[in-house]
Amino acid sequence: MARLYKNIRAYHLAYDLVLDVYKITEKFPKSEDHNITSQLRRAAVSIPLNIVEGSAKASKKDFLRYLNIAYGSAKEVEVLLELCFDLNYLEQSDYDFLSENSDELNAKLFLFMRDVESKVTDRRTKFFKKFEEKVN
Repeated sequence: MARLYKNIRAYHLAYDLVLDVYKITEKFPKSEDHNITSQLRRAAVSIPLNIVEGSAKASKKDFLRYLNIAYGSAKEVEVLLELCFDLNYLEQSDYDFLSENSDELNAKLFLFMRDVESKVTDRRTKFFKKFEEKVN
């Protein structure tokens, strides 16, 4: 059951966040290229990639698993942004901008996951009700 990932709002927010992270991390110290810069970029990129990969999976349960991975990466980005700010790698305005975008993405992704999860749960509940009816 392929889903069109381009219709998923969280995908677009995640993709935009990646572009913003790449742009802003260009200002980071070169000594962090293989540390925080790399980690922040990889975590950010992981979000839209997992949404896309999950959208191609056959079941809603598999899709939900990939959305959970994307959400974990989004939370990782959140903490890395705080760390970068505390290390003075981000100016207040850049931190505020990225944090707002990250918060919006986390909220949309969480709500989307809940929606998908409810469909997985509803399907299971219906299956077990039919099974119980046949047994009784």
